[in-house]
Amino acid sequence: MSAPAPVFEAPWHAEAFAIAVSLEAGGAFTWPEWTQVFGAVLAEHGKAKDLDGGDDYFHAWVVALERICTAKGIAGAGDLEALRQEWAHAYLSTPHGAPVRIDG
Repeated sequence: MSAPAPVFEAPWHAEAFAIAVSLEAGGAFTWPEWTQVFGAVLAEHGKAKDLDGGDDYFHAWVVALERICTAKGIAGAGDLEALRQEWAHAYLSTPHGAPVRIDG
């Protein structure tokens, strides 16, 4: 018997999904609000090419998370950019195979 196929292609896909679920469950936004923002981002991203449902879908998911968090005042654009830079620094300075961590 073979193992079932993973639900997500990459760990970060599951993490991005979990962030949205957690924020909605905590009352940060409603699913109708989420679907409106996410649908708009998918439409924008799909204009350039056909989306394959993998990385491109979850890149759109992250863009939608950033937009809704900014719109709802959960995180400012500057906060998100600072976090993106911290992540890039941590990723680039972490030895291969070691977990990437942001010092905080």
